[in-house]
Amino acid sequence: MNNYELMVIFTPVLSEEEFKAAQKKYADFITENGGSIAHSNPWGLKSLAYPIQKKTTGIYWVLEYSAPSSFNEKFKIQMLRDEQIMRFMITALDKYAVEYNAKKRSGVPTGTDKAVEA
Repeated sequence: MNNYELMVIFTPVLSEEEFKAAQKKYADFITENGGSIAHSNPWGLKSLAYPIQKKTTGIYWVLEYSAPSSFNEKFKIQMLRDEQIMRFMITALDKYAVEYNAKKRSGVPTGTDKAVEA
């Protein structure tokens, strides 16, 4: 099992229910194919750096998961077929990235935080 991070930008015209349904659909797809979800982080509506499909905003979702290496090709096909997804990126995480993400989620200082001036 390898560790991955998925970032998806959904179209901004989705309702809250549609966004949650899409998250559930992909989380279920991972678990059905032998993977496991480590963390799900819906960022919500954000401005894009440049327009995608003539849209200037998108609904972001970051998902950390573990899955067999053969799984990602099936997963990519599913996401490419979905018209609600404007962009997605799957990144393989090494053990240091997994450890860093776990520390960051738990609130432990990671050493990369900006210093707060008094």
